Amino acid sequence: MLAGMIYSAVDQELLRELNRVKEIIFDYNNLRPSDNSGKLKILKSLLGAMADELTIINQPFYCDYGKQISVGKRFFANFNLTILDEACVSFGDDCFIGPNVSIYTACHSTDPLQRNSRCEWAKPVTIGNNVWIGGSVTILPGVSIGDNVTIGAGSVVTNDIPSCSVAVGNPCRVVKKLHPTMS
Repeated sequence: MLAGMIYSAVDQELLRELNRVKEIIFDYNNLRPSDNSGKLKILKSLLGAMADELTIINQPFYCDYGKQISVGKRFFANFNLTILDEACVSFGDDCFIGPNVSIYTACHSTDPLQRNSRCEWAKPVTIGNNVWIGGSVTILPGVSIGDNVTIGAGSVVTNDIPSCSVAVGNPCRVVKKLHPTMS
């Protein structure tokens, strides 16, 4: 799965791990919002890497495995962040994620017979430093977003977005380049 190879989505070991993580996510989402130490404790055990204790992920939060997610310093995510982390999802420092953002790494065949076999593959998502992702953005498998980028609300990111840019739309495209000193 992590190597990007085709794998069975109904593999019993994977299903056990998905269910184990669902239990952890249930506990996280049912903590009192003021229980910051409880939230940090769960995030430290769930995420693959967390650069500092300034990480904030507002509840509810959803992911598949958790351990494929790494967040940089001062990471903030608003309500309803969903990350399907069948492959690695990495965030740089100072990333701000709006509400209702979805990040997908799992890929499925467009051929119905192949899709119904429950075989799939995954591609990583990489998000650089100083990135702001607006509300209700969807980021598709295999996308890399550079440093100093703003992704406008409601965008569907289907391709890489270069550093020092503002990108919007469906499909998301660069509408403004920023001078590196302006970012």
